[in-house]
Amino acid sequence: MGRTIGPTNKIARRFGVNLGLKSNPVKVARRLNQPPGVHGPSGKRKSVSGFGKQLLEKQKAKILYGMRERQFRRYVDIATRMTGDSGVHLQQMLEMRLDNVVYRAGFALTRAQARQMVNHGMFIVNGKRIDIPSHIVEAGDVVTLKENKRKKRLFENISETLSKKEVRSWLSVDAAQAAVKITSKPVDADLERLFDVKLIIEYYSTR
Repeated sequence: MGRTIGPTNKIARRFGVNLGLKSNPVKVARRLNQPPGVHGPSGKRKSVSGFGKQLLEKQKAKILYGMRERQFRRYVDIATRMTGDSGVHLQQMLEMRLDNVVYRAGFALTRAQARQMVNHGMFIVNGKRIDIPSHIVEAGDVVTLKENKRKKRLFENISETLSKKEVRSWLSVDAAQAAVKITSKPVDADLERLFDVKLIIEYYSTR
């Protein structure tokens, strides 16, 4: 699993978009339009070639979901073999990863935190303990916080937190039970617009 190492604000400033790596979006937004480095204050960004744009979009998506190249490439290969829009299929798989579902439901402030929670076996899927962040959930699955984990300080107000969380249309949260049901695959309106998935598909189509 790819971990983001180093100052996360620099990464956000490099791409000019908040990738959700920090729990406080206000701090990220302060210098988001200023590129990192000694020339950052000038506010100028270098022109990028077509290949460079494809590469940046691919890196952006990998960092957003915390993935390494080999695993991300496998997702792209699967998506391109499926019937229909490869970009949509790729985004649906990324969104339906267990760590992302935990993040989207409101259990965690960042995907990195959600990934750690899953790794520590804090959730069950359909009554079965799953500690693999890359596990792909399906429509009808129910992800629940383990009862004994609700006593931890991290989750002491989890029902209130979940009740206030605005979730995507493909998720249904039961705050009282600290559970989230996957009602369907993400629809187009639910998919991330932080990266250009078409450029990513184009990047791998020539390699």
